[in-house]
Amino acid sequence: MVKAIVGANWGDEGKGKITDTLAQTSDIIVRFQGGSNAGHTIVNKYGKFALHLLPSGVLYDHTTSVIGNGVALNIPYLIEEINNLVERGVPAPKVLVSDRAQLLMPYHILFDTYEEERLGVKSFGSTRSGIAPCYSDKYAKIGFQVNELFAGESVLKEKIEQVCCLKNAVLENLYHEQPIDKEELYNTLVEYQNMIKPYICDVSAYLSNAIKDGKRILLEGQLGALKDTDHGIYPMVTSSSTLAAYGAIGAGIPPYEITDIITVVKAYSSTVGAGPFISELFNDEADALRKHGGDGGEYGATTGRPRRVGWFDAVATKYGCRIQGATEVALTVLDPLGYLNEIPICIGYEIDNEVTTDFPNTSFLYKANPVLKKMPGWNCDIRGIRSFEKLPKEAQNYVDEVERLINFPITMVSNGPGREDLIMRTPKL
Repeated sequence: MVKAIVGANWGDEGKGKITDTLAQTSDIIVRFQGGSNAGHTIVNKYGKFALHLLPSGVLYDHTTSVIGNGVALNIPYLIEEINNLVERGVPAPKVLVSDRAQLLMPYHILFDTYEEERLGVKSFGSTRSGIAPCYSDKYAKIGFQVNELFAGESVLKEKIEQVCCLKNAVLENLYHEQPIDKEELYNTLVEYQNMIKPYICDVSAYLSNAIKDGKRILLEGQLGALKDTDHGIYPMVTSSSTLAAYGAIGAGIPPYEITDIITVVKAYSSTVGAGPFISELFNDEADALRKHGGDGGEYGATTGRPRRVGWFDAVATKYGCRIQGATEVALTVLDPLGYLNEIPICIGYEIDNEVTTDFPNTSFLYKANPVLKKMPGWNCDIRGIRSFEKLPKEAQNYVDEVERLINFPITMVSNGPGREDLIMRTPKL
């Protein structure tokens, strides 16, 4: 059985916790897209971790963690992340890396940084991790796959020469920066070769055999549906597909093997980066929600930047669940809303004096205003409650209303950061 765990919103939904929880009864966890530009926060007996490249199930000693071909692979970052886990007492993880994964090169980070600086106030709010330049090179067919590190000195140097001819022209003439040193780059790739060699695997073949053997596999996505390159708030999106459908491509398995799509939904809204954000709060209201939200506040796991926050957006979330193909929904971070006497929900968008409940393209989003409905708050701490029926009635009603508005079954409710802070729920749909 293959399950995909993906986000319905802008990212930061709490996918890491859900993956970590379900990994307890899984064999293999696969990261199928994205890079080190976003993090999944995990809290367990070893402490609190912000994972960026490793799948969230890596903290169990019975699991195999796989980096799929769809990932933008920063090799030094991956090795550092593995070493940091071991140094903190986590059992040495079993990690496999696809021989077809794209290498994130040192110059990708430079190009990402220089372009954001060039754009100034019109920048995309990139984490400057090199993700967009890496994927750009992949589709321009001038990227490097992991297997090319082992193609031999002459072949590798020839490709470096070809790539640097283009890259250096841009560096020197557009950004007015120093060109790439070809010999230094070659030496760096030799170092990468030595670092990654113990982990390389034909991941597609490995997963094919695992499926035949009846292994339980989780596919873990990064960010959320609204950051998808095609179906998100383009151009303020990430540079890979965040959808469960891409899980088959980014892992190298047939699409029909994905039987369950667990779509993670946040009980309020948050995002890092630029772009339209209809239910966004500002000033004191935003500060209060940011302070209470998440586990220790709403700040990016990778950047540390304050997240933009807002009320739950039923329009965006219903769309995100639909485009993901959700078979069930995990509703996270319900507990931070306990400080509120009443909780608004965005139930529609007003655009050009008309109200819609369908999520439009980005051009219309910039003209949209939220239509809000207020729900009674429960005004108490709900952490530690393990049964849905034991939640305050107002909290139950809030979850029921979210389920009704998005029209997808909510089977899990997270009311705290730990593995154990998860309520299994019987959907009403």
